[in-house]
Order: sequence, then C-alpha cells, then structure tokens
Amino acid sequence: MPNSLQRSIQTKIKHDLERKIVILAGPRQCGKTTLAKSLSSKSDYLNFDNLDDRSQILRREWDRKKELIIFDELHKMPKWKSWLKGIYDKEGGSPPLLVTGSAKLDAFKKTGDSLAGRHFYYRLHPFDVKELVQAGHKKNPEDILETLVKVGGYPEPYLEGDRNEYQRWRKGHLDLILRQDLVDYETVRDLQSVQILIELLRSRVGSGISVNALATELQKDHKTIQRWLNILEDLFVIFKITPFSKEISRSLKKEPKYYFYDSGLVDGDNGVKLENVIACSLLKEVHRLIDVEGIELQLNYLKVKGGREIDFLLHSKDKSIRPILIESKYSDADASANFKLFETHFKSPKKIQLVQTLKRNFSTQNQIEVIKASEWLADLSLV
Repeated sequence: MPNSLQRSIQTKIKHDLERKIVILAGPRQCGKTTLAKSLSSKSDYLNFDNLDDRSQILRREWDRKKELIIFDELHKMPKWKSWLKGIYDKEGGSPPLLVTGSAKLDAFKKTGDSLAGRHFYYRLHPFDVKELVQAGHKKNPEDILETLVKVGGYPEPYLEGDRNEYQRWRKGHLDLILRQDLVDYETVRDLQSVQILIELLRSRVGSGISVNALATELQKDHKTIQRWLNILEDLFVIFKITPFSKEISRSLKKEPKYYFYDSGLVDGDNGVKLENVIACSLLKEVHRLIDVEGIELQLNYLKVKGGREIDFLLHSKDKSIRPILIESKYSDADASANFKLFETHFKSPKKIQLVQTLKRNFSTQNQIEVIKASEWLADLSLV
C-alpha cells in the first residue's frame, strides 16, 4: 500500500496509544499490520502465529526501548486478556501496546480477565469510497465505486484493480481463513460444508436468510448452521443486518440479511453488488462513530410481510439524530414507493435513494433525495 494512503482511523489510534492499550480488529489482509507499522518507524512487531515471535511473547521478551510494541494475532494465546492486563498493570503502558487480530477480539469469551478501563477498541474495514477520497486517492468517486463493485475493497486486490488477479487473491484469502483462522478459532470438522454455506450466501446477498432452509439444504441441524454463521461473522467473512420491527405492524421479526466484507465475493447482478458495497460503507461508518466518537447508531433493514422493504435504516436512541431510510438502486431513478409505507413510523426521517448510474441528483415533493451513489458515499455522514 502506498505510504501516502493514510487510513481514516490512523491519527486517532496514534493519539489513543499515548493513553491506553489499543486493540485493532478487522478482516484478514485489510491492512491492520500495515497501519500498525506506519504508526512508528521504531516499533517492535511480534506475531503469535510465528513460532519464534510466540516464544518471545511467552517469555515477555521484546525491545522495551522501542516507541511502540505491536502484538499480532495475540488472541490465539490462551488467557491473552489476563496476560495483557498483567503487562499493562506492571509496566504502565510504556512503551505503548497495540494488539491486532483477524477475529472479533471481543468475541473470545473464555480468555480470562477483562481489560475494561485499560484499552480502546477499533475496527479496521476494507477501503470504501469515503476513505479513499479523503486519503487523496487518484481515482474519482465514480471510478472508485466501480472498482469496489468489481473487486471489493481489500487493499491488495483493490489497488491492483484487475478481476482475474482478484480471483486468484480471493482463493488464497479464503483458504487462510478456513484452514488457519477457523481451525484456531473453533473445531469445525466439516470444512467442505462451511465452504458450501459461503457459496450459498454469496448468491443470496440482499435477501432474508432462513437458517432452517440452509439447514435443510446442507443436511445439518439448525444449531450447527447458526454456529457456523456466527463463526463466519466473528472471523469477518460476513456480517448480518437484522430487520427492524418495533411498532411496525406486519414486520418480519426474523430472517437477517448477510453481507460480505469482501464485496467482490458477491454472486449477483450489479444492483446486488452495489447494495453490498453500500452495506459495507454504512457498517464501517457506524463502527467509526462508535469507536472514535462514542456515538451509538443501529443499522437495520425494513420489511413487511408481502415483500415491501427499505434496504437500510439507520437510527439511534438519541432523539437528536434523525433516522435515515436508504434505498439502493443500480439504475432506477424513480423514487421508491416504499418510503411512504415506512416513513410514518419515524420522526422526520431522511429519505435517500442511492443510484449508481444516475445522471443528475434531484429531490421529490415528498422530500425523497435521489442521489448519485458515488457522490453520497464519498461524503458519507450519518449524524
């Protein structure tokens, strides 16, 4: 990755390292190690997956004269939270400690004592339009979005920009997750069925997912399929968006939608691929608001029995934050009639329809904003 392409949360992480431990989680190969090493030219990097580094970590031997100590994949060490707490309590965070990992580090429930009050938690996502524009990337927003739809936002395939090279990268990336991270995380004997599950999800992005239906197709029990879905979430392969049901009659109360952190994985038409890119961008901004600014937002979708729906709903318990209803369309500039069905359930909601191929932005008499997707994503602001 070019040194000039700074990640959006980089400055905030550097500031927080002066105060507490920083824990940085995110998908494998999304740029965590590159970001970590860019924070200081005088750092000591130790990866728990490396046998020599693992030995040093267990002996608590590293260069304490360095400006920064980076522990990668530390969550794979038994009782890593207790171990890290002991280091911090004894040495006071000098030199600063940065812990990175390719799984949701808050998902490891059996790893010992809590780090409450001793750390800041960040999530790094693949590139999106906003981050690339803010970093001064040479492409314009429209071209950036087109590339994200084609090969996703992971740094290596995105910067390469070639679909064939992406497909080669994708195979190695999934193999690492399934044959290394999955094995380290939890015992799963039937890797072939997990791979089939991923293939089924690839073709159902944007649709409600029935765990019972997946269980029937894969000839497994409901609990096994749900466990595999949870693991794929914890390993940053997929994320789910659940339906919002409060005070909406006939709303669906089950069937979450699953999206991929790697938008290039989506098997569908341009509209479905665009929806996945938008979902990734919204989740990334929600996480940024939570991790960096302490602002809590919820991301859901809206659907009632009969099939009418709105792709995304962003809302907060903070009444000063306006709800946002968002529809994703590849080429349909006609404002969706579904906004009218749902808008009355929220106080003064923003209504936005994002269209990738839109020629000009406009708003309707009903205050629906129809906006070119690349432009809105480049300046993404939810509060």
